Amino acid sequence: MAVAGGAVAAVSGFGIGSLLTPFLLLSFPIGEAVAIVAIPHAVATAVRFWRLRMDIDRPTFRQFGIASAVGGLVGASLQPVLGSSALTVVLAALLIAAGTSELLRRSVPLPATPFWRLTGGTLSGAFGGLVGNQGGLRAAALLGFRLETRVLVATATASALLVDAARVPIYVFLRGPVLASTVPLWLAGSLGVVAGTFLGVPLLGRVPPQLYRQLVGGLLVTLGLSLIAAAV
Repeated sequence: MAVAGGAVAAVSGFGIGSLLTPFLLLSFPIGEAVAIVAIPHAVATAVRFWRLRMDIDRPTFRQFGIASAVGGLVGASLQPVLGSSALTVVLAALLIAAGTSELLRRSVPLPATPFWRLTGGTLSGAFGGLVGNQGGLRAAALLGFRLETRVLVATATASALLVDAARVPIYVFLRGPVLASTVPLWLAGSLGVVAGTFLGVPLLGRVPPQLYRQLVGGLLVTLGLSLIAAAV
């Protein structure tokens, strides 16, 4: 599961938290599952960032990425209080709507302006801190800016790294005992997602842009449906 998550994230810009969090929800409460997944997520994101660092869209990253980090910090801080299945369902509905628009080739382009970059970054980061699945919503927002495939994944990765830098220390502070008791679990997960990252990155650029957008759209819909299933 971890290898698959790393490979999917390397191609689409999301997938680690999306695949691993529902799996861990079978054994852990949502707050603990989110904290455990955050460790391998941060490790794989750092590796993917290093591989794609030359393809980042700098203006989008400076605005969208920083806003994501701020939103992630706020969301992670509020997660013990506001985290709930209802929020997961709301996020799932947004993902399904965004994915369906891509599948139908009716996506609405977003103006590449500071306002939209800041808004998209803040919302995706906040949901990420609260629910632990910000990657899908972040990718959906970045699709609206019409970035090239490799640039989209690189920019999403750089933004995700900022979010991880903001939220992981909070999870360590709030869920330290849980993380200490599950070291073998998140260590194995980290090794798996890194292996998946090395498998997935070489595939970038081999998929035609329109087919890529529909592929990501399908992943967004699948993720939304899986989140609803996990929530209920």
